[in-house]
Amino acid sequence: MTVILSATGRTFDEVDDLPLSLVAIAQVGLWLGLLGVPLVATRRKGRGVVPDLGLRARWEDAWRGGLIGVVLQFPVLPILYAPILALLDKTSKELEGPARELTDKADDPLGVVLLILIVGVGAPIIEEIFYRGLLQRSLVKRGLPAGLAIAITSVVFGLSHFEALQLPGLMVAGAVFGVLAHRTGRLGPAIAAHVGFNMVTVVALLVA
Repeated sequence: MTVILSATGRTFDEVDDLPLSLVAIAQVGLWLGLLGVPLVATRRKGRGVVPDLGLRARWEDAWRGGLIGVVLQFPVLPILYAPILALLDKTSKELEGPARELTDKADDPLGVVLLILIVGVGAPIIEEIFYRGLLQRSLVKRGLPAGLAIAITSVVFGLSHFEALQLPGLMVAGAVFGVLAHRTGRLGPAIAAHVGFNMVTVVALLVA
């Protein structure tokens, strides 16, 4: 992101003004880092990303995981956030603010495609490989109970998005993804759930 801001003559205060094409380029840079670490780690100390991180899927993962991701958005998160928003005197508009800012950049067909690729496809795959594949599995292999490993990974996953109001929902979603990955022994269900979870937000905001 720093490189893109420098190249375009923008400051950090102008990050929100970046067009979606530049956001996509910045996202790819981040993904290279998130994907590079697991690739290097599994090649040097393991057998590769597929056996070490459980990067496998079955056909049923798509609909089962996707359905779980949709259910997380409706009705789990609304129930979770009802008391939180009331306590903090916040509104649902404020909760969806960061996602809305990104979605508003998709103001043409190419932008919509980029948005779906970034949020709905790319992010779930890369993040699940790093968080549930590498981090969570590493914690379990080091002797932590599965529940604690899932909890720690979920907190790190939530914090990595740097959104305070969205943190509870991200941690809950991360915990569900973690349970799916741990119980099945593969990342397919977690990736599908993550895709479903993100795509609900994308579609809802695009049609709003």
